[in-house]
Amino acid sequence: MVDDMGWQDTSVPFWTQRTPLNATYETPNMERLAKQGVLFTQAYASPISSPSRCSLLTGANAARHRVTNWTFRRGQMTDEQDDLLMPPDWNYNGVCQNEGTPNTFVARSFVDILHEAGYYTIHCGKAHWGAQDTPGESPLHFGFDVNIAGHAAGGPATYLSERNFGHDADGRPTAQFAIPGLQKYWGTGIFLTEALTQEALAALSHAHSPFFLYLSHYAVHVPIDRDMRFYEKYRRRGLSEKEAAYASLIEGMDKSLGDVLDWLERNGEAERTIVLFMSDNGGYATSTEWRDEPLFTQNAPLRSGKGSLLEGGIREPMIVRWPGIVEGGRRCDSYVLIEDFFPTILEMAGIQRYQVPQTIDGKSFVPLLRGSGNPSRGRALIWNYPHVWGNRGPGIDNKCAIREGDWKLIYDYKTCRKELYDIRHDIGEQNDLSNERPDLVRRLSRKLSRQLRKMKAQRPTFKATGLPCPWPDE
Repeated sequence: MVDDMGWQDTSVPFWTQRTPLNATYETPNMERLAKQGVLFTQAYASPISSPSRCSLLTGANAARHRVTNWTFRRGQMTDEQDDLLMPPDWNYNGVCQNEGTPNTFVARSFVDILHEAGYYTIHCGKAHWGAQDTPGESPLHFGFDVNIAGHAAGGPATYLSERNFGHDADGRPTAQFAIPGLQKYWGTGIFLTEALTQEALAALSHAHSPFFLYLSHYAVHVPIDRDMRFYEKYRRRGLSEKEAAYASLIEGMDKSLGDVLDWLERNGEAERTIVLFMSDNGGYATSTEWRDEPLFTQNAPLRSGKGSLLEGGIREPMIVRWPGIVEGGRRCDSYVLIEDFFPTILEMAGIQRYQVPQTIDGKSFVPLLRGSGNPSRGRALIWNYPHVWGNRGPGIDNKCAIREGDWKLIYDYKTCRKELYDIRHDIGEQNDLSNERPDLVRRLSRKLSRQLRKMKAQRPTFKATGLPCPWPDE
C-alpha cells in the first residue's frame, strides 16, 4: 500500500498509451510485477487516506463507516472552515473492533479473521485507522501480531534518519507526526522507506507460514524529502528540486517492492505468495497555494488530484500477482473499489465463513482474476465526501459521486450543481454532459441518493438555517 501515489506516478502505463509522466519516473519493479500479474486500469479508492484505509480494513463503503475525512486526535474533527456549510458529526475517531468509543465505526477487520485462521500477521508502516488514545490507533488491536511504526498519524514528520524521524536526541517527539519505534536507525542516514523495508523483511524471516504482510509505506506523502539514492539522477534530467525529490520517493518505494519480491524468491515463497499493490488516494496534484509550495506532480490525463472526486483524486495504480491462477501481463479494464480487498483477500485465503458486525459493501474481484465472471457489470460505485479538506482545486470539498458503467455523476452539496461525464470517452472529465443528458442525470441522482440513504450516509448542513443540504434527487 502506497500513500498518495497517483495513477501516473509510475513508469507502468495504466492507460491505453504511455504518457510523459510514465517516461519521467523509473519503477522497474512495478513493471516486473505487472508482467507477472494483472494490471487494473480502473481501480478506485476514496479521495483521502483514512476513508480508503478504513474501507480496506472493514469492507464497508466510506459513506457507511462515516470515517469520511482524515483522522488524528481523539475527539477532534480535521475539517477546515467553510463559509456556508457545517460538516456532519462524522466518525473522526476512526474504526474500532469493540464498542465504547464515541464517533467510531465498530467493525471486525479482515486481518483479525486471517489471524484467527492461523496467519502470522505483520503490519509495517502507516496505519491511520484510529485517532490517538483510541483502541484503533494500534494495528495490534485489529489482529496484527507485529506492528512496526504504525500509529494514529497519517504522514511522516520526516523521512530522514538524520532527524531521528521527528525526535530529539533524548527520544522526545519534536513533531506531531514523529514516527515511533525505529530508534535503531536514528542518525544512520538510512531513509525511512528503506528502514521500513528492512524491518518488514526481518519480520518475514521470523514468520511461520502462512503469513500476511501489510507493508504500508509512508511514501510518497509529504514532506517531499530527498531519497539521495535516486535524487541526483532526476536532477540531471532537468527536474526541479521538488520534482526530483518526489521522483526519488517513488523510486525508493519501487525498490522496496523489488526487495520484497527478491526475498520471496530467495526463500522459496514466490510461487505460493499473492502480492497486491495499491494506493490509497490520488496524487497530490491540486493547488498548494495555501501552503505556499510549488506543485511537484500531476495526474494528467486525469483531472485534479488528492481530495477530489474527479478521476485524479480517486483512480489508483493497482496490480495483483497470483502464481498458478493469474496469467502474467494481463490488463483488467473492469472497475473495482478499495473495499473490495476485504472479501477478495479472505476468498484468496480460502476462508469461506466468518462473522462480522458490519455490512460488507465490497465485492470480491477473484472472478476478475480467474476470468470466471465480472462482478463490476451492473454495479454502481459510490463516494461521499461531505467535508472541506483545506486544499484548493476542482472537484474538492462537499461532494458525493456515483459511477455506473461509463457514466459518472458528481454532485456538489453546497451549490446543488451536477456534473456528468462519459469516462470511457472523456477520461480527463473536460466535457460536462449534464445539460445534454438530463434523463441520465435524474436517473443517476436517484440511484446515488437511494444508496446514500440506505447506507445512512451523512451530509453537511447550512450554517444559516441548520437544515441539511439536499440529497441529489431532492
